[in-house]
Amino acid sequence: MLTRGRAWRAVLIASILPLTAALPASARGPAIAHPAPDPNKTGLVEKKLVPDLLGTMQKLRIPGAIVSVTMPKWGTTTTALGTDNLGTGQAMSAADHMRIGDVTRTFTGTVILQLAGAHKITLDEPVSRLVAGVPNGQHITVRQLLKMTSGLYDYAQDPALNKALDAHPATKYTPQALLDVAFKHQPYFAPGKGFHSSATDTVLLGMAAEHVTGQSLQTLFQQRIFTPLGMKDTRVASGTAIAAPAAHGYQYLSDTASLTAPVLTGKDAAWADYSAGKPADATQANASWTWASGAVTSTLADLNRWAPALATGKLLTPQMRKEQMTFTSTAAPAATTAATVKARPAASDAASYGLAVGDYAGFVGHDGAIPGYSSFVGYDPKKQATIVVLVNSDRAPDGTTPSTELTKRVLADVFGD
Repeated sequence: MLTRGRAWRAVLIASILPLTAALPASARGPAIAHPAPDPNKTGLVEKKLVPDLLGTMQKLRIPGAIVSVTMPKWGTTTTALGTDNLGTGQAMSAADHMRIGDVTRTFTGTVILQLAGAHKITLDEPVSRLVAGVPNGQHITVRQLLKMTSGLYDYAQDPALNKALDAHPATKYTPQALLDVAFKHQPYFAPGKGFHSSATDTVLLGMAAEHVTGQSLQTLFQQRIFTPLGMKDTRVASGTAIAAPAAHGYQYLSDTASLTAPVLTGKDAAWADYSAGKPADATQANASWTWASGAVTSTLADLNRWAPALATGKLLTPQMRKEQMTFTSTAAPAATTAATVKARPAASDAASYGLAVGDYAGFVGHDGAIPGYSSFVGYDPKKQATIVVLVNSDRAPDGTTPSTELTKRVLADVFGD
């Protein structure tokens, strides 16, 4: 997940500690594609970016990653590093399917904005008209759900749910069961009085979309987004299976431990990364508990189509595009609870947030994390540049998010940020 504000431009640690078994020897060599390289960038990927990415992966014990950068007059350069299977040492492939976690929110948000553009939903109507049983639902609007300002408790922070996910990762959850977890807790703040990333908000949006249209979320995504954009390998995977070829996903910290584990710095971080044991394989964890907020699987090729379409509002009316791009600060409200320390989901790590999209140093898109995987998908309209980072690890031993740290390297090496 991406850090706020100036942290994006912070000086990165240059020294790389020697680690044991960080990357299988058979999978360390990068696979790089070079369509139409810009002469001004010649050698950048091989001489600068790839070594820096590999150094970060070694330091943070990242099994494998796919990193892709698209720029005008340069084309798309893609680097597949490390392994997609620690058991076999199979090299990571740019064609691998991955879980993309909170990036799913951008699809749900887009469908809601499409329905609003067609006057089937209004952004300022109360959610109580669309989904029954929401506490204070008559005062929580669709717009607030999109902006993560409803104040509703994030069910993904519930300790009992996380214990259940650790003990029984294959369990299938219904959207209503997730809401039942959320509604047991008091809200973080009154509607519209703060920002708090909440999977609850996006699950409600998914239920609202299904209620209004009478269609499943997968059908809505397929008809309204995936088919129009030619995204052939993206789907809601609310189960244990990921389409082949798939990268295995790995966890160093359990779901329960992730609730309160801090992000370490200095010697503490170095020791945590150095001494980490073998991560757990989370590939077969059931993603139904994230549903409209995080259950999508995708590929690099599809996400390279999605990033610019999302950031430019290609699938929206001009009015809804304007609404989508109205950003507000994600600064935490004055009154918070101990539950806010959880690192997952990722939306609150944007410097500012619009309607189901974040602004990350000019790149409009979203970051994501789900057990075993982390990701970043963004497009900068001014630079006309796309960054996609897919990692088969959701959190490093030191508590940092792997996709975030690799994205920082791309920003520093390619864009000088």
